[in-house]
Amino acid sequence: MSYALPKDFLWGGATADFQYEGGFNEGGRGILSHDYETDGSLENPRHHTLKMPGGEIIRPKSSFFHADPVPKEAQPVFLDDSYYPSHQAVDFYHRYKEDIALMAGMGFNIFRFSICWSRIFPTGEENEPNEKGLKFYDAVIDEMAKYNMEPLITICHDEIPMELALKYDGWSSRYVIDCYLKYCKALFTRYGKKCRYWLTFNEINAIRGFGPCGTRESAGQDRYQAAHHMFIASAKAVQLGHEMMPNSMFGAMYAMSELYPETCKPEDMFHQLQERRENWYFIDTMARGYYHSYSKDLWKRHNVKEIQMEPNDTQTLKEGQLDFVSFSYYRSNTTKAGDPWFNVGGSANPYLEVTPWGWPVDPLGLRYCMNEIYDRIQKPLFIVENGLGAIDEVDENNFVEDDYRIDYLSDHFKVMADAINVDGVHCLGYTMWAPIDLVSLSTGEMKKRYGFVYVDMDDKGNGTLNRTPKKSYNWMKRVIETNGAVLDEL
Repeated sequence: MSYALPKDFLWGGATADFQYEGGFNEGGRGILSHDYETDGSLENPRHHTLKMPGGEIIRPKSSFFHADPVPKEAQPVFLDDSYYPSHQAVDFYHRYKEDIALMAGMGFNIFRFSICWSRIFPTGEENEPNEKGLKFYDAVIDEMAKYNMEPLITICHDEIPMELALKYDGWSSRYVIDCYLKYCKALFTRYGKKCRYWLTFNEINAIRGFGPCGTRESAGQDRYQAAHHMFIASAKAVQLGHEMMPNSMFGAMYAMSELYPETCKPEDMFHQLQERRENWYFIDTMARGYYHSYSKDLWKRHNVKEIQMEPNDTQTLKEGQLDFVSFSYYRSNTTKAGDPWFNVGGSANPYLEVTPWGWPVDPLGLRYCMNEIYDRIQKPLFIVENGLGAIDEVDENNFVEDDYRIDYLSDHFKVMADAINVDGVHCLGYTMWAPIDLVSLSTGEMKKRYGFVYVDMDDKGNGTLNRTPKKSYNWMKRVIETNGAVLDEL
């Protein structure tokens, strides 16, 4: 069996600005909702730092899945004794030429990165974009062009300008749609001739709460109303993008861990069907262009009384359908009757090994997932995040021998090739998370490393930030050189 992929297959890596870019107070950049998140770990989750009018410091939990509500009267404050990972990240802002050259050295022909919204519109409400911010991404895109590397731009990667979060409760306000579209128009105007692949939102099915959406509440009515506004914003961005950039292609990114019923007990099977719809709800609405019939049942489960819509919203969704479906795949989960809805951790799967962070490793689940999406949506796929978070140890030569990462990726690449070559799934490409070590989103740690390139930095931002290729770097170079054919030998 050959694992060689189609000649036009796109190989690359993926990053997010607040985990990778840095340059927090440079070039006119405004404050993001994520900038108040401190570092953490699995044992001690990261938090937002907020101050009450009386001076009391509160630290409500801030995560994708469980977040304490943010009080309306709270104001943000940075504390001298806290570390905020997004401020420095790993300093792509000053090291982009070096990093892009390292990516090109592996043969990348595409690089997925996110543009920082507050670097273009510092508060989200300015009438004109920040020229210094635009010039930074001009430089990044032009540097990529030197190596014939295409941009895959994430317009909004789990963040929002802090002003929009504080003044309007983020995406719970329809006003933010207009702010987002103004931002999109600025990007399309500036970069439209250089960029054809765009993602309107990142993991839109998973994000909720103050950090990612700017909303004080993270569940129920507020979450699904905010999601509707994001659906409309995405659809209008797709329409605008197609008008301004006729050759452009638009997707949105979804967290698509595969989900299995824990047993073949009918109640577990049916619960899995309903639980899977927690993800299909977002893909169906955006890629098929309408709210599916099961939406009312889903709203009922989440105590959603009514989604407020304007008369043209139904038509907007229909006309602003996505061109392709992009997704992240790191793991699979299991679920059973009685589990809470949107139970990301799920139940233990005795057939799978787990990472140091407890994530099950399931390569075949990627093939299952690709078929599942393609059968349902019948639009091209793009795997825009996949990778292994591990504790990498450097030897006396500052080298990381990460055979575990090679094994993980090799197993996933093989099933990806099978989905494409055997099952007939149309997949545009693959961008690995993340080509160069960066800060973990879920915990704010640096020790949870994904990259082909090691960055000398610890969990508190200390270190030289020097970049050193790991063993997997040259392995990946060989995979791309042969367009996957070398996997036949492994």
